[in-house]
Amino acid sequence: MAYPLSSIKVLDMSRVLAGPFAGRMLSDLGADVVKLEPPEGDITRMWGPKVAGISGYFHQQNAGKRNISVDLRNARGASLVKALIQETDVLIENFRPDVMGRLGLDYDTLSAINPRLIMLSISGFGIDNPDSGRAAYAPVVHAETGLVSRQAMVSKAFPADIGVSIADTNASLHGLVGLLAALYARQSSGQGDHIDLAMVDATVVTNDGMNFALEGVKHGVLNEVYETSAGLLMLAGEFKFIWHQLSTICGVVDGLDTTSPVSLEEKISVRRAATRQFFCEVCKTRETVISALDRMNIAWGDVRPATDIRELACVQSRGTITDVDNRQGGTRPTTQSPYRYRHLESQVRSGAPYLGEHNATVLAEWLSWTEHEIEQYSDVLIAQGSAE
Repeated sequence: MAYPLSSIKVLDMSRVLAGPFAGRMLSDLGADVVKLEPPEGDITRMWGPKVAGISGYFHQQNAGKRNISVDLRNARGASLVKALIQETDVLIENFRPDVMGRLGLDYDTLSAINPRLIMLSISGFGIDNPDSGRAAYAPVVHAETGLVSRQAMVSKAFPADIGVSIADTNASLHGLVGLLAALYARQSSGQGDHIDLAMVDATVVTNDGMNFALEGVKHGVLNEVYETSAGLLMLAGEFKFIWHQLSTICGVVDGLDTTSPVSLEEKISVRRAATRQFFCEVCKTRETVISALDRMNIAWGDVRPATDIRELACVQSRGTITDVDNRQGGTRPTTQSPYRYRHLESQVRSGAPYLGEHNATVLAEWLSWTEHEIEQYSDVLIAQGSAE
């Protein structure tokens, strides 16, 4: 089967997560993705345990890519990038908005070299506004867009960051959508484009509860974790719905005297106690808990640590976690491409590259440069080449 993006060349100049994750997905879809790093490398090369000199975090976000290392502080480094742009379909970068311009690598300059170039610029707050120059990492965007305060409201705890870099991954995936749309449009127009994607915008538009905030409603449905004989279970639906199903389908009663007035708080407290008793004492086994939930048509999920992800039946069946060559005689687990086609292919094709591992091969293949021509740039090309 063919990869849908097998003819696409991608120069990935991005760092950490928001850009690299988009590049990783493009690689899984068959694009030739070349990650361009500075001599000191992407900071995520230091995050997590290393196997054959490559950290786990870097490995997950950069698997399947090739790598060149170019010193952009040297003006000749920028000229090398411009040479590569002649053959580049997609450029990904997530510097602050003024950096590419200071390097002489802004979209206007690069599109003059290659009008078909599609450039994705991911930044925290977008281009040309009062917040553009601010440093932005996912936790900052989580705080600014209301996710941290909502988490505190739900957990009734002091505000703290959420446990996944949603602002980064949302920006990455929205960037991917924008790139694919621009590639499709280019087929008929022959013209590239520049996508200015702000992490704030991507987070706001992907927040399915934003309508409550915009319309002055305190919150929407709050799903909860329940203690049961089956362990901790996340039940989908607010408590009012859960109680309705318990009382009407399973016959659970609250025992309240309907002839005496009772406050809403007391009613909820009594019904929660009856709910706990049902799930922990009436239903004494996992089987009976799950059977009751299925009868009530309540969606449930085990509260499991991510380390147990391979125990999930669908993950096993779909190969959601796969193993790639670890470059030292064994294999290393990583996440598989999420795209399942009937007629096309998408999958992680190799592990992550070493710093500058493909300097010579990329320049030879993309630009048809000879060894002598490549040697002329030895002052700006850096290579680790193997495990540290």
